[in-house]
Amino acid sequence: MAEISAVVSSPRASAVSSAAAAAAAAAVGSAVLSSPRAAPRAGGGAQQFHHRRWAPAISPPYRAYLVALWLVGFVLVFLWQNTSMGRLRLYSRPPMSTPRRAPSAAVAVADAMGQWVASPPAYDLREFGGVGDGRTLNTAAFEAAVAAIAERGGGRLTVPAGRWLTAPFNLTSHMTLFLASGAEILGIQDERYWPLMPPLPSYGYGREHKGPRYGSLIHGQDLKDVIITGHNGTINGQGQSWWIKFRRKLLNHTRGPLVQLMRSSHILISNITLRDSPFWTLHVYDCKHVTISETTVLAPIAKAPNTDGINPDSCTDVMIENCYISVGDDGIAIKSGWDQYGIAYGRPSTNITIRNVTIRSMVSAGVSIGSEMSGGVSNVLVDNVHIWSSRRGVRIKTAPGRGAYVNNIAYRNITLENVRVGIVIKTDYNEHPDEAFDPKAVPTVVNISYTSIHGQRVRVPVRIQGSAEIPVRNVTFHDMSVGLLDKKYHVFQCSFVQGQVIGYVFPVPCKNLDLYNERRELVKESTLQNISDIDYSF
Repeated sequence: MAEISAVVSSPRASAVSSAAAAAAAAAVGSAVLSSPRAAPRAGGGAQQFHHRRWAPAISPPYRAYLVALWLVGFVLVFLWQNTSMGRLRLYSRPPMSTPRRAPSAAVAVADAMGQWVASPPAYDLREFGGVGDGRTLNTAAFEAAVAAIAERGGGRLTVPAGRWLTAPFNLTSHMTLFLASGAEILGIQDERYWPLMPPLPSYGYGREHKGPRYGSLIHGQDLKDVIITGHNGTINGQGQSWWIKFRRKLLNHTRGPLVQLMRSSHILISNITLRDSPFWTLHVYDCKHVTISETTVLAPIAKAPNTDGINPDSCTDVMIENCYISVGDDGIAIKSGWDQYGIAYGRPSTNITIRNVTIRSMVSAGVSIGSEMSGGVSNVLVDNVHIWSSRRGVRIKTAPGRGAYVNNIAYRNITLENVRVGIVIKTDYNEHPDEAFDPKAVPTVVNISYTSIHGQRVRVPVRIQGSAEIPVRNVTFHDMSVGLLDKKYHVFQCSFVQGQVIGYVFPVPCKNLDLYNERRELVKESTLQNISDIDYSF
């Protein structure tokens, strides 16, 4: 059996082994027939000896063995010749295969279950009549392509190089929108082409005007498995006309975002450029499992009102990484609803990571939480973020009437360069949707940490403005050194703050905070948490 298993493991050796076995058997037989030394031991003459030894050699059991061995060899040679194209694997290692793209999750699951799954269809916008000349309106082409993908249960739409003018259109589930290098989707500037939608339920009447709001250029709601990616193609909202009309008060409805996905899950946005949105640029609302990576977000740093970069709003499990953002408002703003409407909607923003991001915001802040945070914001990590030439660095803003909480927020490895105010917590951001808000609905702001905060040319490194109604509790500073633009006296400003400083911190911290050494041993306990040295004069 050892010989048979060895034969099975190597096809070419099989034939050789078979022939060798047959030859060996024949050699044994001939040796027995002609051996002169064996004859005397058997007794009698040579003729009798040869006759007696031949009978066992050709007895039925040995003959059957030889025939079986020959048949096995023949079958193995036959199989080897017929499996040379890989229909039956007899090799000890698999043959080399050409590399291929990793299958989708659905295909991988189906493969594991032994099911055959066809590749999702791939379409080119030109197949549906698209013309990328920057003048032809391609709304019908986008709508037809998305309808074809929806009918097939998913697929990919490639937007090739060119300038593709369009009115707003919707995405569908299990869809990839792929923007090739040199592709640019242009939003039509005539607001009459932009559909009106009901106001967001957590914002009440609408962010800027009562009643309906304009939809986004690229929109999706109640979707699963949506990808917007490419070879750094661009989605351009052409927001200049919107900004002018807004400043001149010529619009009757709240402006629409550039890209908005609502009540959806498993979203990936990567390797694209988003620019010149009429309003917020990328708004993910009440979504789960969102990844935004390798994305550039651009708008003029002045006279482009409310062009926030990325706004996770009432979202769970969000990753924002490896992005560059330079816009006319907050670079990233985490939200969760506005006053009584957000409290009633009750969807928090939680489990959000922002890392490896560079931001500029001359008008507002690099990373903000709020001010619309009435569903609550918790478990946020902001790590390795560089904020430059900005009005504020990292900011939390809220007010009486918001309710809810800001809890468990960690800032690590933050670099501030040429920033007016580095760290801000503001609890009197009094902007409300209407007069029906409850001023007694005060938020809690607790468990905020700042670790490894460094920078240069910062005018006011810290301004934490709690109040008797909304004190800021359990704030921690550790490893902080920020170079000052002007050596003013009140550069670390606090009001109604309780917390601690661990180890060395520069500039000198406010007197509201307890002091600990690097071994986290208490050095000095503060009894002045409620004093205020907030100074807006510089």
